[in-house]
Amino acid sequence: MTNSLTPNLATYVATSIDQRGIATVTMDRREVHNAFDDVMIKQLITTFAQLKADDNVHAVILRANGKNFSAGADLNWMRAMADKDYQENLDDASILAQLMADINFFPKPTIALVQGAAFGGAVGLIACCDIALATPRASFCLSEVKIGLIPAVISPYVVAAIGERQSRRYFLTAERFKADAALTFGLIHEISDDLDAVAAPIIDALLANSPAAMSAAKELINFVSFAAIDSSLISGTAERIAAIRVSDEGQEGLSAFLDKRRPSWIKE
Repeated sequence: MTNSLTPNLATYVATSIDQRGIATVTMDRREVHNAFDDVMIKQLITTFAQLKADDNVHAVILRANGKNFSAGADLNWMRAMADKDYQENLDDASILAQLMADINFFPKPTIALVQGAAFGGAVGLIACCDIALATPRASFCLSEVKIGLIPAVISPYVVAAIGERQSRRYFLTAERFKADAALTFGLIHEISDDLDAVAAPIIDALLANSPAAMSAAKELINFVSFAAIDSSLISGTAERIAAIRVSDEGQEGLSAFLDKRRPSWIKE
């Protein structure tokens, strides 16, 4: 059984929520290999905002219909932006930057399922998700420099995913790399012909965990990443564990562990 979100999101983005609270967000512009323009970006922003506010949603899967995950930016959209001035381009880029930040800082677990090509900004979408799974024939390319551009708004997330060293090569060469390389780089976590089958135990694991703790864990990662290990960081981590220990779910989790019972967030 699925529940649809607002119908006007169905143009380029379809969303369903199953009985477990797993939402699936599907990009559907297969006629252009799921390339995204300003319309699709805004629909994705709206969709993730709705899912963030829905307490019944426990995790989100991002996937795409058709042969390819996404060809990146739509050519007609880029052509239109080439005729705009600096401020209009800044405003337009800021919308894509918002989408990347919304997914990267989304408080619930996110899983990207990747098939076929993932080019340009699509690599950013994958890097912003917590977990990424890909088919063996998936391929990736940071292709912006081929057309005189740079992967600017996706760069913080891609560099965090694959590291500065690989970014130095692939940002500059725009070479296509395959799933096995993406696995080695850390962009994806597993490779399989059956993405749903590989995702199933991961979803089960997520559903067994405290939603509040997973959200706090995501915040913790953002807090400690690239930070100097100084007194501020050390005290900050102590404050975070103290706060969650006395939280409702922290208390419930500890009580359930000591009482040898299931915590309340695990549904029968």
